[in-house]
Amino acid sequence: MFFREFALLVALLAGVSVSAQGPLRQGSGGQGPSTSAVPAGVDPAVAKLLASIRAADNGQLAVSEEDGRFLRVLVGSIGAKQVLEIGAASGYSAIWMGMGLRETGGKLVTIEFDAVRAKEAAANVQRAGLSDIVQVIAGDAFKEIPKVQGPFDLVFLDAWKPDYKKFFEMVFPRVTPGGLFLAHNVINKKNDMLDFLTLIETHPQALTTTVSPGYEGISMTYKKRK
Repeated sequence: MFFREFALLVALLAGVSVSAQGPLRQGSGGQGPSTSAVPAGVDPAVAKLLASIRAADNGQLAVSEEDGRFLRVLVGSIGAKQVLEIGAASGYSAIWMGMGLRETGGKLVTIEFDAVRAKEAAANVQRAGLSDIVQVIAGDAFKEIPKVQGPFDLVFLDAWKPDYKKFFEMVFPRVTPGGLFLAHNVINKKNDMLDFLTLIETHPQALTTTVSPGYEGISMTYKKRK
């Protein structure tokens, strides 16, 4: 009960829609809704950069703006210090989390398999003034994650969907007790990760709920302290 109430509280702080009983059923296509005003607490230059990343995202690899806002609020609300992102794309979500980590004094390591996108992500992080907070690593996450120092207060997974279960099994043991493991696209790409969704609902150390800031869905798995 506590975790669902916590998720609802965080979502309300972010100004998003949440289902306490499970995912909200929304559309699965397009970029989803986005606000036009400069988000509160975001430098106008960074807001312009974020908008440009989204505009150039022809492959729809970036999270929605609503999901980005949510990630920033979540990072700040739990006081995250060590964050791991699996699947950087062009750095959109990393910038949102980086802004939250600027306030907590934390660091983010984000890993991107595609070398071109990894280069774009690093350049965008630099333009956002977050190079001291966010480290972009180009390479195979399965090979790179063991090299990253943990444990992790928060993990955000947004990579190849059929690999979600493998990533969870690899990384969840390194999540701090009381920490969070988040996975993206659990609503609009649910059928690509059914084994993962079953695992996070049945794992003995996990408590899971789903939030829907935008339209794609994010699973939030809390690691029990005992």
